[in-house]
Amino acid sequence: MKAIALLSGGLDSCLAVKVIQEQGIEVLAFNFQTAFCSTGAKGKSCGDATKIATSEKFNLRVVHIGQEYLDMVAKPKHGWGKNMNPCIDCRILMLHKVRPYMEAAGASFVITGEVLGQRPMSQHWTAMQTVEKESGLEGLLLRPLSARLLPPTIPEIKGWVDREKLCAIEGRQRKEQFAMAKGFGVEEPPTPAGGCLLTDPAYSDRLRNILDHTGGLTVHLAQVIKYGRFFRFTPEVFVIVGRNEDDNFHLESLQTEPEWRFKPLNCMGPVALGVGPLDAELRRRTAAIVARYSDRPADGQVIVEARHGRDGTTESITTGASEPELVGATRV
Repeated sequence: MKAIALLSGGLDSCLAVKVIQEQGIEVLAFNFQTAFCSTGAKGKSCGDATKIATSEKFNLRVVHIGQEYLDMVAKPKHGWGKNMNPCIDCRILMLHKVRPYMEAAGASFVITGEVLGQRPMSQHWTAMQTVEKESGLEGLLLRPLSARLLPPTIPEIKGWVDREKLCAIEGRQRKEQFAMAKGFGVEEPPTPAGGCLLTDPAYSDRLRNILDHTGGLTVHLAQVIKYGRFFRFTPEVFVIVGRNEDDNFHLESLQTEPEWRFKPLNCMGPVALGVGPLDAELRRRTAAIVARYSDRPADGQVIVEARHGRDGTTESITTGASEPELVGATRV
């Protein structure tokens, strides 16, 4: 008997795998990575599935979801949560994508670490029913941590899994999970796998701004707006100005052919990335913002290099710092 597990890297999904393994069932774990899961400028992370899989000797496969996931985020059937988190649609998409792997691996059902009542949008009774139905896994989706509070699934009815050895955990408290982790010998229990950038208010504001002006998302845009300060000049043009060395490194590495990169030459200061058709006036405004956040020399004049990504066209712009009110008027 085999099962497929969704492994986020958090404690609950780890325990779900352990509970099923205890019944002698082989588990193949899957971790889905998106543009919003990797660690970003705010140190957010969706959990380290690879680390916990190595520690607990889980059989893990990591799968990346690209544009399909972004299209779902832009127009989720079941809407967003408090910010831009489409939790129900996210769960449905991942479970839908794991179905072919289940069949190919000869697995009979799927398990997740969901806990009834733990998350307000996606882990209440109605939402969990919706996820099961729309993922195409009716009767084959088992939540081991809350199973005895939910209707029996096919694995339980057919005796593949002993229902009495499953759990009845409910709510946001995690005392039972930490006790279970100790009982299973998990030496360093992972933290809850929160931190999805789509739950971050500041990142969500930027994402809404992108959707309002472009109507769609790309992996590149989702990555760029993780960093620095965000300035919207026109419906077609925005600029990201680094806050620190890490931001500067990522902004330089993310530059694509149509974009402009800005960098002070005569002092320390941020790298900026201009996205969209920046004409001479917008390049001057960007340089002035870069000067604003630079360690300006005594005369206040900063020489900013503007370099185009496609052909390497370079120009030097000498400018003073942008006025605070002008900075505030364009900042998101």
